[in-house]
Amino acid sequence: MASQLHVSSTIAPSSSQLRRSTHPLLSKPSHFSTQAKNNRRLCVSCSDGGETSSNAKVDRRNMLLGLSGLYGAANLISTPGASALPIPAPPLDKCNPNSFDLNTQTFLDFSCCLTGNSDPTNIKEFKLPPPGPKLRKRRAAHRLTDEEINKYKTAVDIMKQLPTDDPRSFSSQANIHCAYCNLTYHYDQPDGEQINLQVHNSWIFFPFHRWYLYFYERILGSLIKDPDFALPFWNWDNPKGMSFPQIFNDPASALYDAKRNQANTVPTAVIDLSMTGITDPLQAVSNNLTVMYNEMIRGNANACDFMGRPLRRGTPPSPGPGASERGSHTAAHAWVGDRSQNGQDMGNFYSAGRDPVFYSHHSNVDRMWSLWQAIPTAKLNFENKKIMDLDFLDASFLFFDENGDIVRVSVKDCVDDRRMGYEYERVDLPWLDYRPPPQTALAKVKRAATSAKSANKVFPVVLDKIVRVIVPKTKKGKADELLVIENIQVDTTKLLKFDVFVNDEDDDNKAIDKASYAGTYAQLPHKSSETTVTTSIRLKLTDLYEDMDVEDDDTVLVTLVPRHEGPGVTIGGIKIIENPTPTAATDHYEC
Repeated sequence: MASQLHVSSTIAPSSSQLRRSTHPLLSKPSHFSTQAKNNRRLCVSCSDGGETSSNAKVDRRNMLLGLSGLYGAANLISTPGASALPIPAPPLDKCNPNSFDLNTQTFLDFSCCLTGNSDPTNIKEFKLPPPGPKLRKRRAAHRLTDEEINKYKTAVDIMKQLPTDDPRSFSSQANIHCAYCNLTYHYDQPDGEQINLQVHNSWIFFPFHRWYLYFYERILGSLIKDPDFALPFWNWDNPKGMSFPQIFNDPASALYDAKRNQANTVPTAVIDLSMTGITDPLQAVSNNLTVMYNEMIRGNANACDFMGRPLRRGTPPSPGPGASERGSHTAAHAWVGDRSQNGQDMGNFYSAGRDPVFYSHHSNVDRMWSLWQAIPTAKLNFENKKIMDLDFLDASFLFFDENGDIVRVSVKDCVDDRRMGYEYERVDLPWLDYRPPPQTALAKVKRAATSAKSANKVFPVVLDKIVRVIVPKTKKGKADELLVIENIQVDTTKLLKFDVFVNDEDDDNKAIDKASYAGTYAQLPHKSSETTVTTSIRLKLTDLYEDMDVEDDDTVLVTLVPRHEGPGVTIGGIKIIENPTPTAATDHYEC
């Protein structure tokens, strides 16, 4: 039987004293007071029995509920069947050394090709060493001791002093992200067509970045001769970590990067994970927690909705990003990147690895994968989080290890962070029960619905302004349905973002902490030779229907709110479909 995980917090209407859970995995009480109309106990259990959590409704702006970390990640792998066409490691002899910048109509001033001994005959098959008696612990950046900070600065300083042709050097490590994320390499399709490699916008997004951090961390540890060295994570999902980590803000430090939006690096600035441009700090925190709850829990119907759509040889690149990738991940990149400098460094795929904060940002992205694996299935409302497809498990990448040797790794060996020898510090998860309060369709919504057009009469449409459409449901009653936004054609050179609301009364509300908020799509700019990508997203509506009291309606009003300026996104269509059930043969959800 699976080990039990029980998270609880007592909510008192007028008490400033926070109650601490008695479970040994819960490290500390919340940083915030919590309020509700009635005393209730919020419970989440992780057991074979599938106990259901309470749906206590509390004041959203005061309920920054602190729940400590969920651990004991679930196993993602079952005995798989026959393999088909997993994405291969990049062929090192098929590198485009000069990516073309469509904005300036010039080639980049450096090569993203992997440096070092890249002879294909020297590739080693990497095998994870057995975990030692002590796991490396990745800690929150804002909680590091002076000793830990100095150790981190020293390691990065040494890395930056290595020759640029050393694959362990900072510039070489930064170029790895460009190599895999800026269409630098290509591989052959079954029909002989060459497809550019892009690890974003698909189910290999999390595995690639986990391996990337793994070797980056090992290299830093070897440079300071500390096998226990671990990267810190930027804890942007917790209000105490929602400002820019100040350990990266010393101009004299190796952790500094001048190509940041300096207005957002001050200690008082609160990160805007909603990308709405919100300025009120309290509302920004509430927006952020809503984003996290939606992308981690409420908006996903199966594993691929969180991880990303399947990518295999024989399918076009960028089939669709998962909820975490297109949400908090992209928002943090964009918030740090300097738009006045074309988004550099963090604000563009090709240059993101040049900023040391990138690796702490992606440590938290990786942490989201670990946390999601441990969220009780009863809370997610679907039973199986396994991806059993060998096209996922057998996808492979190439990296340089701490000795400078090139090694091949596969997805199947990275699905368990503890098996890789590290774990994350347990900190509060205030988003875990941040479900929006009930919201009913007001008269204004009904009037808007009468003037809105049916979806089949609107699309395709360029999303340069707010678009409202009527979309039919599959059936009345307590439906388990998905909103599918398909054939999303995006300009890859631009920072793009739009939000999706159902039966919302506001035209352009920057406060998204409400039941009508269904989800988001966001894209970071590329600098590459391909100008457009066509993708799609799915948003689960089951909880939204319940919270909006629209279960018995025949149709819903869907509002698309662009957060970017001008054209750049074309929507091909919108539809609502019934949530597929697990197949009888495999008992897992098809992606």
